[in-house]
Amino acid sequence: MKNNKTGLYKLAALTATPLILAACGNGNSDAEDTSNPGSEGASGEQVELEFWSFWGSGPRRDTIEAIIEDFNETNDTITVEYVYQPWGDIWTKALAAIAGGNAPDVIVQDINSVRQRADANQATNLQAFIDEEDISGEFYPQLWETVLFEDEAYAVPFNTDTQVLFYNLDAFEEAGLDPDSPPATWDELEEMARALDQESGESWEQIGFYPRWNIGADVWTLNADGGTSWFDEEGNVAINTPEKVDALEWMLDWQDYYGRDTITQYEAEFGSGVADPFISGLVAMRGQNINYYTNLRENAPDDFRFGVAPLPEREEGSGNWSWGGGFVLEIPENTSHPEESYEFIRYLTSTDVQERFGMNSFDIMANVEANENLADNTELDERAQMIYDMANQNLEQTVITPVPLNAPDYLSLVNTQIDAAFLGEKTAEEALEDAQNSVENLVEQHQ
Repeated sequence: MKNNKTGLYKLAALTATPLILAACGNGNSDAEDTSNPGSEGASGEQVELEFWSFWGSGPRRDTIEAIIEDFNETNDTITVEYVYQPWGDIWTKALAAIAGGNAPDVIVQDINSVRQRADANQATNLQAFIDEEDISGEFYPQLWETVLFEDEAYAVPFNTDTQVLFYNLDAFEEAGLDPDSPPATWDELEEMARALDQESGESWEQIGFYPRWNIGADVWTLNADGGTSWFDEEGNVAINTPEKVDALEWMLDWQDYYGRDTITQYEAEFGSGVADPFISGLVAMRGQNINYYTNLRENAPDDFRFGVAPLPEREEGSGNWSWGGGFVLEIPENTSHPEESYEFIRYLTSTDVQERFGMNSFDIMANVEANENLADNTELDERAQMIYDMANQNLEQTVITPVPLNAPDYLSLVNTQIDAAFLGEKTAEEALEDAQNSVENLVEQHQ
């Protein structure tokens, strides 16, 4: 078994001090540097930790800063400094910082690439801490599975998401559809979309639904194939399956119905706020990450009425399978204060703190109890409770897809072939067969 525990097992066991938050400094400070009394290491004196995330504005930043402030005020030995790093930059900066020996103490990282960082010795093995208190049962099982490398944990899940169907209640009623009965299968989805379509000459006043707006082809193929993504449970490439071919053909039929030029034209006009096509009324049903609710809450008119439902199943009994991503909390390798950093991580993933973050961000939190509490939280209005109730239901059939170690960047190979199908250059079967062959070759190169 790969041993990446250097320095970790030498630490004393976690004490029973309450888990609370902290803010301010560089976790790579020399523990013996008496000129910096704020970084005395694990001796019980003041330790300064640096925490990186990409939450730079809005409710997430406000909430995380308030949480850290509370941690700092109630923790006598740890102080945490919050450092915002822009989305897209945070991970390249983290790689450079780890290589240069000045990494942050705790960082928000992508949930699907934990194993890559563990394998590359970029993340601290947390198993010694977790052995002190088995926390795995606090989190959704598919999230916990993503943080394991060779059966040991290298991160702790923080939040996730899931793809659902938002639908306009007023549009349903105007079309003679029951707003309490959203589409349950792909056939019903198509039938209701046609009832919701409003054509005006050569343009559309309302489009019932288009599957590729905001949800990738990979989600629909997973939905069609019983929750199997581009790799099966044994790690075999599972791209060119009959179910996935049918799903891609189904998506191509939608494009043919509305016309490729029409789809491209409307996509170019999509905007945010009131220009959002669902809020403006152009699109009556829209597949979205469930966190899309924050956009509706902030930008939709007060009288805008909507419902939320699981993604329809391909056929009755095949399952309302969905896909989720998310983020984890990691301690980069070779930082100076992993014990204190883990204490901070445990605070951020505790039920009360997770519930507090979720109340403001409407993320699905990794902590199961926190989400269950949010679905019944009387401080949230009825619609917000509906969102968390749907999240809890949907996570039972939500698949997380960590990138296999033997297939880095495989998605670019798959997406290239899918794009070729939508451009009319290949049939669905040709595209997925070529994608299968390309990814199998990639896997073979990394054996």
